[in-house]
Amino acid sequence: MRGPLSRQSPSKSPTRSAPRAEGASMPRRSQRSSTIPRARDVPEQTPVTRALQLDAEQQYATPQASGVALNGNGQGVEPLLAHEIVRGALVRFSSPESRDARPPPTAVLVHGIMGSKRNMVSFAKRLVEGFPTWQVVLVDLRCHGDSAGLAPHLVNQDHGVDAAAGDVLKLLQSLKMFPEVLIGHSFGGKVVMSMAHQFGSGVTRLPRPVKVWVLDALPGEIRSAEMGGQDRPEDLISALRHYPLPVRTKSDLMTWLTAHGGFSQGIAQWAATNLAPNPGGGFVWKVDLEAIHRMYLSYESTDLWPFLESPSDGITVSFVRAERSNFRWSGKDQDLIKALGHDVHLLRDSGHWVHTENPAGLFDIIAPSCGGGVDLHLRRAQPSSALN
Repeated sequence: MRGPLSRQSPSKSPTRSAPRAEGASMPRRSQRSSTIPRARDVPEQTPVTRALQLDAEQQYATPQASGVALNGNGQGVEPLLAHEIVRGALVRFSSPESRDARPPPTAVLVHGIMGSKRNMVSFAKRLVEGFPTWQVVLVDLRCHGDSAGLAPHLVNQDHGVDAAAGDVLKLLQSLKMFPEVLIGHSFGGKVVMSMAHQFGSGVTRLPRPVKVWVLDALPGEIRSAEMGGQDRPEDLISALRHYPLPVRTKSDLMTWLTAHGGFSQGIAQWAATNLAPNPGGGFVWKVDLEAIHRMYLSYESTDLWPFLESPSDGITVSFVRAERSNFRWSGKDQDLIKALGHDVHLLRDSGHWVHTENPAGLFDIIAPSCGGGVDLHLRRAQPSSALN
């Protein structure tokens, strides 16, 4: 167990300001006809958005309906997160009895703010292709995706990082799955660190060892101002919260976000995936933006440096830094992470969306945690007959 290291958290700011989108003015309802463009055609998709949409279309595993956690008397306590399980070929073709007798090694993938389990499907498929004895659990966090409607029924209404982590732990306990690897992207990176902290500190005990992968996220307090000039999450959430409902067309929203909000085309298209048809016409949000805003504020303020300073035995943590990250990874942050005994891996040729922009490189970095190096590039290049 590592001892504390005296430090002033590099990603912790003494004061907090409420950033706004630079150059963006929120539309008033009275200005609706003049402020919101009436574009009819959907703009051409960017590579990032095409990758995200591809993930959403590749449902490799049958979605699991959200269940209900049971107490000792078999009575329902609260609903469980919506989830999917992606199983490798050797797991899919094994009998349920053999899987019960010897559960397959398990990884958990956790999405970022305003994301969903569908964003992670493609990378989950890549993992089990390389490691066919493994299975991967994908979750929709509270207030997101197919778990959006569960929020009013959850016991913990804090809607913060720790509460989101507790939801995933309850799901895993209900499924009787004990993961060897936890992988979280952005907001999900802090969620998996909080999961490891909670079950490592005795709140919820799970078997160890456990490898934690934090994808392009920092452990300490974060301000939106530290995330570059465009596509800052808090600015985006604020813009979406102020946009008048119902949204007439998805194209209207995307055009306004790019032309008036200053957001990139890919982010505007991705934001529009959170819209659902409104029975009265147009579209409304299928997620709870107010709750998501609270979750993001928790993400900014949650400080997990203490966890990194003294993780429980059997828990190891590694970070993946995107070469074109939205975060301003300061030398102090990276140096302190390494001084505490944790690894920081640089993922070349990738922005913040590491699992879609360079999934092959990300697989190569994570692969040793799943049992060793697998040359998936060579395997895919070979004809199937050569592998028999």
